[in-house]
Amino acid sequence: MDRFDGRAADALRPVRFTRNFTEASPGSVLVEFGRTKILCTVSATPGAPVWQQGKGEGWLTAEYAMLPGSVEGRKAREIGRRDGRSVEIQRLIGRSLRAVTDLSAFPNWTLTADCDVLQADGGTRTAAITGAAVALHDALKVLAGRDQLRHWPLRDWVAAVSVGVAAGRELLDLDYGEDHEADVDMNVVATAGGRIIEVQGTAETEPFERERFDRLLDLALKGVAELTALQKQAVEGGLPV
Repeated sequence: MDRFDGRAADALRPVRFTRNFTEASPGSVLVEFGRTKILCTVSATPGAPVWQQGKGEGWLTAEYAMLPGSVEGRKAREIGRRDGRSVEIQRLIGRSLRAVTDLSAFPNWTLTADCDVLQADGGTRTAAITGAAVALHDALKVLAGRDQLRHWPLRDWVAAVSVGVAAGRELLDLDYGEDHEADVDMNVVATAGGRIIEVQGTAETEPFERERFDRLLDLALKGVAELTALQKQAVEGGLPV
């Protein structure tokens, strides 16, 4: 039986990457997973954090926030004290991007991926990672054109997707309504080559079996493979050599 939006249980929501969405950042992508919309920009600033100095490497980090109009009512703007959930997600985005990036390619530079949620309908962290990877690619292309890279840094594509169990069904890429009702909720970050970067899984009610975990992981990796194929299409031919 199809879901309420007509998708099969193992289908992604419609995914769209709009590159060069803004002009000020070398990498700027509006990523859409269904009704979830996130602006991902990547900027480059001279210098590296203290702990990276002397290593011959740069740094890659991320920031994440849900903007006031991203949900019904109003999400309070994060000023001063950061929301704990936002801090957790931005650390996840940074770890995910660094897992496929050779930091020695841009010594003494800091790249920052800013992911701002314009509209939230579930899967904001997974969409942010997937969109930020495309924005990172575009920013690195700009740096390469300026002869600011020693070599091409991206070793693989990275994407993320949610899976879960709602109403007894194993589902790919949950929207907010499905996530809210889910008995099991997982987020999986992986590469185009099928290598796992991070798995976040939670039983919301009863513990679940290893067999179900394995099926959900397989379903997520299928989704990641589809997402990385869409990333490659978005940049017209995939990673440069």
